[in-house]
Amino acid sequence: MVPWLGRLFAALTALAVLAAIALFFFLRAFDQPGPLAEDIVLEIPRGAGLGAIADQFKDAGIVRNRWVFYAGVRLKGADRGLRAGEYHFPAAVSGAAALDILTNGRAVAYSITIPEGLTSHEIVELISAAPDLVGEIDEVPPQGSLLPETYLFTRGDTRADIIARMQAAMIEAVERLWAERAEGLPFDTPEQAVILASIIEKETGVNSERAVVAGVFINRLRRGMRLQTDPTVIYALTNGERPLGRELWRRDLTVDSPYNTYKVVGLPPGPIANPGLPALEAAMNPAETEYLYFVADGSGGHAFAKTLRDHNRNVTEWRRFQRQNGSN
Repeated sequence: MVPWLGRLFAALTALAVLAAIALFFFLRAFDQPGPLAEDIVLEIPRGAGLGAIADQFKDAGIVRNRWVFYAGVRLKGADRGLRAGEYHFPAAVSGAAALDILTNGRAVAYSITIPEGLTSHEIVELISAAPDLVGEIDEVPPQGSLLPETYLFTRGDTRADIIARMQAAMIEAVERLWAERAEGLPFDTPEQAVILASIIEKETGVNSERAVVAGVFINRLRRGMRLQTDPTVIYALTNGERPLGRELWRRDLTVDSPYNTYKVVGLPPGPIANPGLPALEAAMNPAETEYLYFVADGSGGHAFAKTLRDHNRNVTEWRRFQRQNGSN
């Protein structure tokens, strides 16, 4: 062998050994517990690259050396898998564990609860006020197109995304329940079922009553009776854009509107709110009952009646309750 080739081979072998040793200690440092003294929550902004994240980690005390973290991520080929978001890092987390937290997307979760029975305007106001969401909602979604429930999200998610998720959830729920609906309902489309569900939602917040209230409305629809439900009149007066802010007056019941079910027969032309899952279930699987009337009973629920005579008696009791409690 040519002497200089032997020396070159020896030098390269020595460099390879040194590189292997350095890599061993480097990866060991990447896997060792870090200097973080206590748990922290750190937000990784959208668009932050590996270098910026390494700087963040160094400044926050998660890693001792930004270059160790930077090189460790590159060696693992994970630099393209880093995700923006807000993350919880436990005390003494290693660089490797911190990388795992970022790449697996275990971001801190927030939630927003949308109560049942809100109008679309009210839901937009609620979501717009959520401080951990970003972006604007360009337009108010159609009434009855949003499913109220609790939605999880991470800081930086958009308000438009929450709206889209609510719409998708409503479509899925209505399609599923429509396929499982009771036979012989006096309406033909899932859209009409949502209209009825929105009225049920505004009439009662008592879970055990929803199916019975639905049964009353189903009976009235079958007989061609007007629904005569106050929430539809309130919607006729406000278009769902604001609370009425007062009790209904008798003259309100004569308002000229297709939503005034004291004047029109059948369902109004659209939903008056966004019903929750129990109200949707009640509308498509109502209780079998002979009741045709109901009125508040003063306990948060309602008194039901089969005849107008019994209903008038219940109304008298309700008015007596109102007088005794100082309400109109």
